[in-house]
Amino acid sequence: MKTLRTLYFLVLLSLGMVGGIIAQTKEYTLEECRAMALANNKKIQKATYNIDAAKAAMASTNASALPTLDGSLQGVHLGDPLSTLLPSEMVNAGLDIKQNIYSGNKMRYGKKRVAKSVELYESQKAMTEAEVLLSVETYYWQVVQATENVKVANKYRDMLKDLRQLFKNSVDAGLTYKNDLLRAEVNLNNAELSILQAKDYLKICKLSLAQVIGHPSDSEFTLVEALDYTYQPVVEQGSIDKRPEIAILEKSLEINEYQTKILQADELPQIGLSLSGIAAYGDGVNFSDATNQMYTYYGMLSVSIPIFNWGKNKNSVKEQKFKVEAARVEMEDSKELYTLEATNAQMQVNQSYQKILLSEASLQQAEENLRLANDRYSVGTITGNDVLEAQVIWEQAILALVEAKVEYRINLATYKKTTGTL
Repeated sequence: MKTLRTLYFLVLLSLGMVGGIIAQTKEYTLEECRAMALANNKKIQKATYNIDAAKAAMASTNASALPTLDGSLQGVHLGDPLSTLLPSEMVNAGLDIKQNIYSGNKMRYGKKRVAKSVELYESQKAMTEAEVLLSVETYYWQVVQATENVKVANKYRDMLKDLRQLFKNSVDAGLTYKNDLLRAEVNLNNAELSILQAKDYLKICKLSLAQVIGHPSDSEFTLVEALDYTYQPVVEQGSIDKRPEIAILEKSLEINEYQTKILQADELPQIGLSLSGIAAYGDGVNFSDATNQMYTYYGMLSVSIPIFNWGKNKNSVKEQKFKVEAARVEMEDSKELYTLEATNAQMQVNQSYQKILLSEASLQQAEENLRLANDRYSVGTITGNDVLEAQVIWEQAILALVEAKVEYRINLATYKKTTGTL
């Protein structure tokens, strides 16, 4: 009785350990992988920090247009002969207020330029997110394909085992030669190797996906396979206007245009106003009544007018205008290339769709061919080698269909990236 209780306890403990292992294996959908990548990917985190830095720069630029308040405090000790003219020891305190009044709209254009810089970094983050999501989709479907390849390889191996046993029984009964059995053995060895390769490829794909989505590489996970999908061609090509690359080019052009206006503002007068208050303490520091303290203030209006600098400002403006035109040409050229890229991506999707249709037809034919081969071998009208060839054709057909479906999903994700809709 005690032995039975012990055995019962060990069984429960084993089940608990297995349950714990199973509980540690998480299953992710494609959307969950996308969300994890957006939250954990280091490239996206870097892009977010760049946005934060640009916002800080914008706040600094906006603050530069506001009045500034500076305070100062000095302790002075004078030796001979200065001490005969001024107090030998005194303390000076000052308070300065400065405000820019006019700078040719330089401050206003500066604010707009840094605001566009923030938008530029936001577009760069969107571009990074699109690149990361494309990597997620690619690795996700590669894991799905590798998983399916392992399943197909195992099924093919099991079919070979059954056929090998059939051949062995026939050889043992003296009904056939040993050639078919040897061929089956060779194919079975190759199938075992294919399983090993498929498992290794699956491991590499899962590690690549784990790195992109920020999943710990030392913990196991599986994917929700979704090869059952409504596959269809892309009839109309989408617009490229939503691509973050287009927004980056547009923001860069606007930044260059504002930089031109800032340089043009350097050719205009600059007007500033300052107000300073002074407090001094020392022996007879107030020269008006010889008291030991003095309070005063002064205001100053400054006007700076550029007169002549050998054309430096004008050439700087001219240089910047050429940069603006170069950026404009680059944007137009890039738009043409992006349109061509989207067209090519659309063609790749449609080619994958046709490949799926042909692969489905080939699989149906391979399954029928295998069925007929098994039937004919059972009645002795074909050799065992014919059945082996039929099995190989079946395996190739089902693997080709899996590859076509995965290729379609990756090409579809690529097409969405080229149109800014991923």
